[in-house]
Amino acid sequence: MTDTEIPLETQLNTETGPIRWAELERHFARGVVVRVDPALDLVAVAAAFVRDDEPTVMSWMTAGQVARASTDEAQDWHQRDPDLWAVVAAPWVLVQEPAVGA
Repeated sequence: MTDTEIPLETQLNTETGPIRWAELERHFARGVVVRVDPALDLVAVAAAFVRDDEPTVMSWMTAGQVARASTDEAQDWHQRDPDLWAVVAAPWVLVQEPAVGA
């Protein structure tokens, strides 16, 4: 890494932000929205996706902590319109609903 390169986690952190369901619907329709469990660090998950860290991503998927957003989740988000956080790890849009009390 050169002095001008930004660490991946720092770059992803600057690209993470709040998003409303209305902004996510078109991405969900394309099948690229991935739900991240609130217990996980959204930036760390995005970094694993970008680095193609298959063993780590698969362990989260097997545990149900990371999964492609389901129709039921999409309907729930549409009805409740919760505060969501998102980051793009192309082609995926990783989405996380903050833990209650967070």
